[in-house]
Amino acid sequence: MNNKNTGIIATIASVLLCGCPGIFMCFMGAMYAFVGSVPGADIDINGSSDPTAAISLGITLLCVSIIFIAIPIAVGFFTLRKKPATVSDHEPLPPTS
Repeated sequence: MNNKNTGIIATIASVLLCGCPGIFMCFMGAMYAFVGSVPGADIDINGSSDPTAAISLGITLLCVSIIFIAIPIAVGFFTLRKKPATVSDHEPLPPTS
């Protein structure tokens, strides 16, 4: 396999292992933050009915989901970009015209 195929496989794996859970965490975090701000909502977060617990859990999930979503973007960028051509130190430079 060449480097392009390896980059595509790494990108797909990172999307499946980080991107999909990140999107799910983003939806759940938004839901927890929204439900925590609704007055009179029936909240049960780890045995606590405190709306602050739901809001803080929602904001935490949103922050972690941003990191999880950024990982596949970074993997795709760094593995699939064109690398600049480098001149080897051992090869002679071409003549100028």
